[in-house]
Amino acid sequence: MIFSREYIGYLAHRTVKHLIDAKFITTSDLKGTESRVTSGLIEELSLEDRINDEVRVILEAYSDEMRKTGAQYAEMFKKVKTELARKYKAVL
Repeated sequence: MIFSREYIGYLAHRTVKHLIDAKFITTSDLKGTESRVTSGLIEELSLEDRINDEVRVILEAYSDEMRKTGAQYAEMFKKVKTELARKYKAVL
């Protein structure tokens, strides 16, 4: 993940505070709301990590074939990652 968990917690805190100040939301459980927003942010931000892991698994399965055809790992990684991002409708 590109951000630390502490920074994501800070972002969640500031987001909730901004939404409350702008009267977009109301809550009686500020800590619970911040916790749920933090969890949502972590889930979204870790999507790229999960996609990268899946790409590595896919490319490992095709490593012999890639070696035979002379395919570049970095190029194939980028192509497979783009396809998986499209499949998951992710914006990376």
